[in-house]
Amino acid sequence: MAQLADQEKVFELTGGRLCLDFANTLGGSRVSPKEYLTSYRDLVIWGRQAGVLSGPEAEHLAEAARRRPADAAKALAAAVGLRETIFKIFAAVIAGRDPEQADLSALGAGLSQAMVHLRVLPRAGGYAWGWADDREHLHRVIWPVVRSAAELLVSGEAFRVGRCAGEGCDGLFMDTSHNRSRRWCDMRSCGNRAKARRHHARKKERP
Repeated sequence: MAQLADQEKVFELTGGRLCLDFANTLGGSRVSPKEYLTSYRDLVIWGRQAGVLSGPEAEHLAEAARRRPADAAKALAAAVGLRETIFKIFAAVIAGRDPEQADLSALGAGLSQAMVHLRVLPRAGGYAWGWADDREHLHRVIWPVVRSAAELLVSGEAFRVGRCAGEGCDGLFMDTSHNRSRRWCDMRSCGNRAKARRHHARKKERP
């Protein structure tokens, strides 16, 4: 089996929460989106980079998907559906609206399915939450994601979720600044592009 190479596709993990990083795997804006999850393999690579999967777990899932392509396609479709649900819920929160009940119900259904696999596991002289060792369960990548979304929603910190002000970007992020002044999903990309546009506009205005 060919080794998964993380460098095949590098995902930006600037959301500050796992669920927001996952929502941002659809880049660009909802008007002109850029899909980063074009295959189940991409989903596995994201999971590896986001810390959801270990290297061996990612390799095992990639091999399971290769052997069961129809199941992998269904798992990817479920992940993409969850991603849209997460985006819609937090977009509503950002806008000061209550999320649609259908979206909350979809999140709840995903959470119910995920929590079946949650376990208490021994860790370094103590215990911690972890996931069942279902190495061939093709939905396992999204279990921590749906839990992250639910925990953020009920944490009292959902008001800190922001939406990128960059042109053509709907990236979500946790705004942990003191006065909630963060505007960009990533200063290095959207922030710098906005600065460059302002600089160009000022130069054009000069006589």
